[in-house]
Amino acid sequence: MPKDGFFFDCIVRQEPFDDDHLNPEDNMEEFSLISQADLDFLASSAGELSAKGRGVIAGFGGTALGDISLVPGPGLKHPKGIRDITEWYVSTSSRQDYIHRIFARQCELALTNLERIHAVVGDRVQAVYLCGTDFGTQTSAFCSVKTLRALYFPYYKIINDWIHAHTTWKTFKHSCGAVSKFLPTFIEAGFDILNPVQCSATGMEPEQLKANFGDQLVFWGGGVDTQKTLPFGTPAEVREQVLRRCEIFAPGGGFVFNSIHNVQAQTPVENIVAMIDAVHEFNGCR
Repeated sequence: MPKDGFFFDCIVRQEPFDDDHLNPEDNMEEFSLISQADLDFLASSAGELSAKGRGVIAGFGGTALGDISLVPGPGLKHPKGIRDITEWYVSTSSRQDYIHRIFARQCELALTNLERIHAVVGDRVQAVYLCGTDFGTQTSAFCSVKTLRALYFPYYKIINDWIHAHTTWKTFKHSCGAVSKFLPTFIEAGFDILNPVQCSATGMEPEQLKANFGDQLVFWGGGVDTQKTLPFGTPAEVREQVLRRCEIFAPGGGFVFNSIHNVQAQTPVENIVAMIDAVHEFNGCR
């Protein structure tokens, strides 16, 4: 990261590979059975939070099919397999058989781990973050609905179905960008929660999202834009947008207020205060 920078990105460390001898295990190096030490930690943490009356939103890992933040293997010293982001996206079209083999193995491990995790945390978890794979850009998408259904949907459905059959957990899907055309598939796959609800992206108008999907999805986000309004607007503009989004998303439930993705560096403190105050105002707390 630059000395005066605020953001970082993964360095591409793609090693040469032979298309005729690709091994899906190379793209599985960071996926394994959960350790007893990790199970003990999860059980202890869930117990402590539950005893305090806290809601628990958990991220257990191992279910992020094709999450582009993980594909480069940032935690691996010498990542093997297909690790270049561009090459990975190419592979979702040209090497689908290979991707299927990776996802199938990930799914198998995920179900084993989820069963072991549920055995120790039980229903002290309210929702579980499953996947942060982004399907949308600012104006379009990284793939077609056909590709989503052919490549990702079968595994998402298997994981969601297991969770809903064996636990009381709700499932959380993160995807930035213009994803309105994917929402029927996300819902069919069994996801309960959508985040970050990027209302500034094409086709993501909050009124339409609430009208079309408000009885089928919880919108976790969408509360204020973090690309323009929150970092560059006035406190009055922040307040106005927050109140309007709450008016749209809140009726009937199915809304967890949050900004659209992370609050960015150098966002004025007074704008953050205006955001929080507006939520309190809407809820009648002040």
